[in-house]
Amino acid sequence: MTEATGGTHDSGATGATGADDGASARRVRVVLVDDHRMFRTGVQAEIGETARTGVEVVGEAADVDQAVTVINATRPEVVLLDVHLPGGGGVEVLRRSAALMADPERPVRFLALSVSDAAEDVIGVIRGGARGYVTKTITGTDLVDAVFRVSDGDAVFSPRLAGFVLDAFASTDAPPVDEDLDRLTQREREVLRLIARGYAYKEIAKQLFISVKTVESHVSAVLRKLQLSNRHELTRWAAARRLV
Repeated sequence: MTEATGGTHDSGATGATGADDGASARRVRVVLVDDHRMFRTGVQAEIGETARTGVEVVGEAADVDQAVTVINATRPEVVLLDVHLPGGGGVEVLRRSAALMADPERPVRFLALSVSDAAEDVIGVIRGGARGYVTKTITGTDLVDAVFRVSDGDAVFSPRLAGFVLDAFASTDAPPVDEDLDRLTQREREVLRLIARGYAYKEIAKQLFISVKTVESHVSAVLRKLQLSNRHELTRWAAARRLV
């Protein structure tokens, strides 16, 4: 693939690198997902010196199945995700990680890191739930900064790519009617959101001041109306519509 994250440039970008700026006191756990081993090695060398950068690389993967396995096993704060991967691409990794992204306590956040700057690739992974998209021309300093920002919940884009996202979502200010969602009552929507965020039935009952049995009834109704089979499918459905 190509270029590794840019050498040892220190462009003065705001970041979390350098032991003397206090960033080393904080750690962000990261998984690298890319099908080119040499590129993963380059990124690891560039940002994975934990004492200097604050980034701890806790796992690597070369395809979709490996990525899902490693992400579930390590539960990192941030995944650096290539867009084009064997087994379905970055979008498939995002789809299969919907429950982890929706975890209210320990969300796993995704930052796309790709050689591609095609609008369809950018929009695809952002719609899938990624928090940002940077190209592989990024410097090591800026990549570390991007990792920390995504870990904090910010959205991060390479400058030119931000325009793709703005253009894509500008026309969706007035979203079309979602007929599936409209089938649900207000209470069913509340239960749906809490289920998708990983809450147990007892926790939902306590939060909504209803019985566990009533929660079970609402969940059954939601699954029936949306023609879904279980809470994992429900979580993916909710995440795809950004309801969590």
